[in-house]
Amino acid sequence: MQISQKHYGNAQHKSGKANAFRHAIWNVLLAKIAHKNDDASAIQWADNVTTLHEKLAPNAPLETAMDLHNNKIGRQLFSEVKSLSEDEMIQYLKDKTEDAKQISKPQDVEMHLNDLVYI
Repeated sequence: MQISQKHYGNAQHKSGKANAFRHAIWNVLLAKIAHKNDDASAIQWADNVTTLHEKLAPNAPLETAMDLHNNKIGRQLFSEVKSLSEDEMIQYLKDKTEDAKQISKPQDVEMHLNDLVYI
Protein backbone atom coordinates (compact mmCIF):
# COMPACT_ATOMS: atom_id res chain seq x y z
CA MET A 1 0.00 0.00 0.00
CA GLN A 2 2.83 2.40 0.82
CA ILE A 3 4.47 1.94 -2.56
CA SER A 4 1.14 2.42 -4.34
CA GLN A 5 0.35 5.48 -2.24
CA LYS A 6 3.75 6.98 -3.00
CA HIS A 7 3.37 6.54 -6.76
CA TYR A 8 -0.38 6.95 -7.25
CA GLY A 9 -1.81 8.58 -4.14
CA ASN A 10 -5.44 7.91 -3.30
CA ALA A 11 -6.17 6.84 -6.88
CA GLN A 12 -5.07 3.35 -5.81
CA HIS A 13 -8.32 3.02 -3.86
CA LYS A 14 -10.47 3.45 -6.96
CA SER A 15 -10.89 0.89 -9.75
CA GLY A 16 -8.47 2.46 -12.20
CA LYS A 17 -4.95 1.77 -13.34
CA ALA A 18 -3.47 2.64 -9.94
CA ASN A 19 -5.53 -0.13 -8.35
CA ALA A 20 -4.26 -2.56 -11.00
CA PHE A 21 -0.70 -1.59 -10.04
CA ARG A 22 -1.44 -2.12 -6.35
CA HIS A 23 -2.75 -5.64 -6.91
CA ALA A 24 0.13 -6.60 -9.18
CA ILE A 25 2.84 -5.33 -6.87
CA TRP A 26 1.13 -6.94 -3.87
CA ASN A 27 1.39 -10.34 -5.54
CA VAL A 28 4.96 -9.80 -6.71
CA LEU A 29 6.04 -8.79 -3.20
CA LEU A 30 4.22 -11.71 -1.54
CA ALA A 31 5.89 -14.16 -3.90
CA LYS A 32 9.24 -12.47 -3.34
CA ILE A 33 8.87 -12.83 0.44
CA ALA A 34 7.95 -16.52 0.09
CA HIS A 35 10.64 -17.26 -2.52
CA LYS A 36 13.17 -19.84 -1.41
CA ASN A 37 14.58 -20.85 -4.81
CA ASP A 38 11.22 -22.32 -5.73
CA ASP A 39 9.14 -20.00 -7.90
CA ALA A 40 6.18 -22.37 -8.10
CA SER A 41 5.63 -22.63 -4.34
CA ALA A 42 6.16 -18.88 -3.85
CA ILE A 43 3.62 -18.11 -6.55
CA GLN A 44 1.16 -20.65 -5.12
CA TRP A 45 1.50 -19.13 -1.65
CA ALA A 46 0.82 -15.64 -3.02
CA ASP A 47 -2.19 -17.04 -4.90
CA ASN A 48 -3.57 -18.63 -1.73
CA VAL A 49 -3.20 -15.44 0.31
CA THR A 50 -4.61 -13.03 -2.25
CA THR A 51 -7.47 -15.26 -3.36
CA LEU A 52 -8.50 -15.77 0.25
CA HIS A 53 -8.43 -12.01 0.75
CA GLU A 54 -10.75 -11.50 -2.22
CA LYS A 55 -13.14 -14.14 -0.85
CA LEU A 56 -13.17 -12.63 2.65
CA ALA A 57 -13.57 -9.04 1.44
CA PRO A 58 -15.81 -9.45 -1.59
CA ASN A 59 -16.59 -6.71 -4.06
CA ALA A 60 -19.10 -6.47 -6.85
CA PRO A 61 -18.48 -9.08 -9.60
CA LEU A 62 -16.68 -6.68 -11.94
CA GLU A 63 -14.29 -5.45 -9.24
CA THR A 64 -13.67 -9.00 -8.06
CA ALA A 65 -12.85 -10.16 -11.59
CA MET A 66 -10.50 -7.20 -12.00
CA ASP A 67 -8.75 -7.80 -8.67
CA LEU A 68 -8.33 -11.55 -9.19
CA HIS A 69 -7.04 -10.95 -12.71
CA ASN A 70 -4.52 -8.30 -11.65
CA ASN A 71 -3.38 -10.52 -8.78
CA LYS A 72 -2.76 -13.28 -11.33
CA ILE A 73 -0.84 -10.95 -13.64
CA GLY A 74 1.35 -9.89 -10.71
CA ARG A 75 2.17 -13.54 -10.01
CA GLN A 76 2.89 -14.13 -13.71
CA LEU A 77 5.30 -11.19 -13.70
CA PHE A 78 7.10 -12.37 -10.56
CA SER A 79 9.60 -14.50 -12.46
CA GLU A 80 10.43 -11.56 -14.72
CA VAL A 81 11.03 -9.07 -11.91
CA LYS A 82 12.27 -11.13 -8.97
CA SER A 83 15.93 -10.32 -9.61
CA LEU A 84 15.37 -6.60 -10.21
CA SER A 85 16.01 -3.95 -7.59
CA GLU A 86 12.91 -2.53 -5.93
CA ASP A 87 13.10 0.65 -8.01
CA GLU A 88 13.50 -1.32 -11.25
CA MET A 89 10.61 -3.60 -10.29
CA ILE A 90 8.36 -0.65 -9.52
CA GLN A 91 9.21 1.00 -12.83
CA TYR A 92 8.59 -2.22 -14.73
CA LEU A 93 5.16 -2.58 -13.11
CA LYS A 94 4.38 1.10 -13.70
CA ASP A 95 5.14 0.57 -17.39
CA LYS A 96 2.79 -2.44 -17.43
CA THR A 97 0.19 -0.30 -15.65
CA GLU A 98 0.31 2.33 -18.38
CA ASP A 99 -0.65 -0.39 -20.87
CA ALA A 100 -3.56 -1.68 -18.75
CA LYS A 101 -6.77 -2.42 -20.62
CA GLN A 102 -10.18 -1.11 -19.62
CA ILE A 103 -12.95 -3.64 -19.01
CA SER A 104 -16.69 -3.23 -18.54
CA LYS A 105 -17.87 -6.74 -17.65
CA PRO A 106 -16.23 -9.61 -15.72
CA GLN A 107 -15.70 -11.84 -18.74
CA ASP A 108 -13.64 -9.09 -20.43
CA VAL A 109 -10.60 -10.24 -18.42
CA GLU A 110 -10.42 -13.28 -20.71
CA MET A 111 -9.51 -10.98 -23.61
CA HIS A 112 -6.47 -9.62 -21.72
CA LEU A 113 -4.64 -12.68 -20.41
CA ASN A 114 -1.26 -10.92 -20.27
CA ASP A 115 -2.35 -7.38 -19.38
CA LEU A 116 -3.41 -5.59 -16.26
CA VAL A 117 -7.02 -4.40 -16.39
CA TYR A 118 -9.05 -1.59 -14.88
CA ILE A 119 -12.63 -0.35 -14.84
